[in-house]
Amino acid sequence: MKVIDIKSKSEWDDFVKAHAEANFLQSWDFYEFHKSRGNEIVRRGIKKQGKIIAVYAGVVENAKRGRHLAIAGGPILDWNELVEVRALFEDMKLQAKNHRCVFVRVRPQLELSDDAKNLFEKILHLKKAPMYLSVEYAGILDLTKSEEDIMKGMRQRLRRALRKGAKNNITIEKSTNPKDIHTFYEIELQTAKRHDFYAFSEDFLIKQFTAFAKNDEAVLYIAKKDGEILAENFMIFYGNEASYHYGVSSELGTKLSGAPLLHMEAMRDARARGIKRYSLWGIVGENETNHRFYGVSQFKRGFGVDELKYLPAHDLVISPIKYLKTWLVETLRRKIRHV
Repeated sequence: MKVIDIKSKSEWDDFVKAHAEANFLQSWDFYEFHKSRGNEIVRRGIKKQGKIIAVYAGVVENAKRGRHLAIAGGPILDWNELVEVRALFEDMKLQAKNHRCVFVRVRPQLELSDDAKNLFEKILHLKKAPMYLSVEYAGILDLTKSEEDIMKGMRQRLRRALRKGAKNNITIEKSTNPKDIHTFYEIELQTAKRHDFYAFSEDFLIKQFTAFAKNDEAVLYIAKKDGEILAENFMIFYGNEASYHYGVSSELGTKLSGAPLLHMEAMRDARARGIKRYSLWGIVGENETNHRFYGVSQFKRGFGVDELKYLPAHDLVISPIKYLKTWLVETLRRKIRHV
């Protein structure tokens, strides 16, 4: 069984989108974004009778703590076909060696379970990673429900926020123009300062938005009051999922409840596209009151989300001695950052 480079965007995306669990993390355009930033990428897959039956995409992260191949949201395949699973993971090891990596980090679209842990740790011999790779615990809304039913499932506080936003005569605008990322970035700096997180660079945001927007997969939702921007959401629409990728808000936007209205509008647009799942992206546990993302997680829970836990990131170690440095640095970093 041979694993080969996949060079057709249409073949790749058609296969990935056919899998209900997949999202933009394994999309073709996500890796075009990584390429635009000068990163090495891999797009590999197995074909049978001319059709793709399994794929994974990854980016080489040239991190000081350890150069590695990062595979978020993949691979995409039938996990019951163990021969194919083994073939892809052997190929990951080979690609990592070819790109001089210390390890491969994989966070699959597998729900957390004893069977999933056993597959990764006992059968494939991966180690649980000391640091996360993309979202491991997500808040999900079922868009096959009507808007009325979703409203009924919301916490009372959020329903009040929606009514408050409507009374404040907040308007919603939409943009697919990468130039509008500049204002998003400026508000992101304010949001990062208030909530104590590291802001992405403007170049990072522009290139990511551009990669998706050119194929109608990304939209900026902008809440305004009397011409002043209150909040913005960076949404990605891909396959079966609408993903709330990034969100920012001003202090005034928080007071006037601009953000909830953005989500309701994005949900309507997702339904119009035939999308059935709305991901509010990462959340933390209800008992993790000291976590720096506890407040934003409670906001997301207010929508009445279903809580989905993915199997956390696991590492396929290529160079055990060099990997020890990675493990020590990341273990310490996770404790310091409370993530």
